[in-house]
Amino acid sequence: MMESMEQMHAGMLLVATPRLLDPNFAGTVVLLLDVADEGALGVVLNRPTPVAVAEVLEPWGSAVAEPEVLFLGGPVDDEAAIAIGRLGQTPADGEEPVGFRTVVRDTGLGMVDLDAPPEVVRGMLTGLRIFAGYSGWGAGQLQGEVARGDWYVVPGRPDDVFRDDTSGLLRDVLRRQPGELAWRATRPLDPELN
Repeated sequence: MMESMEQMHAGMLLVATPRLLDPNFAGTVVLLLDVADEGALGVVLNRPTPVAVAEVLEPWGSAVAEPEVLFLGGPVDDEAAIAIGRLGQTPADGEEPVGFRTVVRDTGLGMVDLDAPPEVVRGMLTGLRIFAGYSGWGAGQLQGEVARGDWYVVPGRPDDVFRDDTSGLLRDVLRRQPGELAWRATRPLDPELN
């Protein structure tokens, strides 16, 4: 079931519809990290780069999930790195492990401080992915794009973030949705080729 705008929150996925032609987002799946009246922030999950994490953030190279490459999180500030991790154990209410800020409490997903010592953070994570840049929307912008039909808004799963092969992520996310959205997973990216 597609979620309404009032139910959009961190942990939800934005799945690009065929009508979204912006090359920054065509064919993407975006994990929402923050949704507020002022805007929204997320990272693209299915755009791996050829750059190994160890080449640019050497101490984190062995801590990231396969493939051990940077992912392009979006068109905003691609010199900035955002790390998403999953805790092995959910902390008690009000507690945050050193170097970690919980984003989705019930799944243990959160943002990892890349300035924290990797050896301190590494042991508490079951998954880590690092993104160059991020996706951002100003107040009302994302709501307008959803209303225009550019995005499907659906629940996310932690496994979506840490897949080895992200090439089929968009179709797999749609396939697991109820009703008409599951059917859309079989639609070719270019209907002209059908």
